[in-house]
Amino acid sequence: MKITVMGPGGVGGYFGGRLAAAGNEVTFVARGSHLEVMRDKGLRLDSEIGSVHLNPVKVVASAAEIPAADAVIFAVKMRDTESAAESLKGLTAKGATIFTFQNGVESAERIGKVTGPGSVVEGAARIASNIPEPGVIKQIGKFASLEFGERDGKPTPRVTALHKACVKAGIDARVSENISRTLWLKFAMLSAVSGMTALTRGPLGPIRDKAESYAMLKDAVQETVAVGLALKTGLNPEDAASTIKLIDGLPRPMMASMCHDLLAGKPIEIAGLSGAVARLGKANGAPAPTHAFIAAALAPFTDGPPKV
Repeated sequence: MKITVMGPGGVGGYFGGRLAAAGNEVTFVARGSHLEVMRDKGLRLDSEIGSVHLNPVKVVASAAEIPAADAVIFAVKMRDTESAAESLKGLTAKGATIFTFQNGVESAERIGKVTGPGSVVEGAARIASNIPEPGVIKQIGKFASLEFGERDGKPTPRVTALHKACVKAGIDARVSENISRTLWLKFAMLSAVSGMTALTRGPLGPIRDKAESYAMLKDAVQETVAVGLALKTGLNPEDAASTIKLIDGLPRPMMASMCHDLLAGKPIEIAGLSGAVARLGKANGAPAPTHAFIAAALAPFTDGPPKV
């Protein structure tokens, strides 16, 4: 397949790298020092599942440089959604499908307003990964999966084609029959883990060790599930307990990407995570005070380190 990766960070860089290693024609769209190092030294996946060093790799500064693609793995930060989508209009006009693996639950709607809703397929990436240095993706733990699908659950040719490519590349990939439920199950976990690891500036293990912080983590999960229930997303009341059990099994050193970004002095996605839970909950009669607190506490860091 001809695959374009928008945002070759922890998600796009890892899965795009696996697809490239399997022989797909993958072009990464990067910027800054990450772009320069990838051009000079390639892309290295430092992974507990199996490390890979790709050199050379196809990497460009703009999607406008790419003549055509079958699929676009869309994994840019939420603040860059519209601008990145705008740069892909040339590819979608030629038939490319955007598979969005962004955090949050509002990605497809935002992209669709730019490129047209029919050009987008929703997906969820589950992985603990980050960029420790330009040109390197570090993946922690034994889990790294993709799940994606059409809104009606049908296995269309475009979904089937990417799924086959992922499986051939050794990626744990599944086609979702209920993508709304899939996204909200991930959101219940991610919104809580992102908020709590960023708030404490540290990994998940110590949060689980202390009764007070663990209780707050569980409250955050339960609030997101309650909002999902109010929105009729396909979640069930039992999903809160199963999500907490999932979090209990995550690696102790795991920090969500938002925590990594905060510690690195980068902008953070708080508005689309805890902020979105609080906003959607307020609008639909499902208050989320824990997420509202997390969003308020981290608000000064939305655009990077606050000016003193």
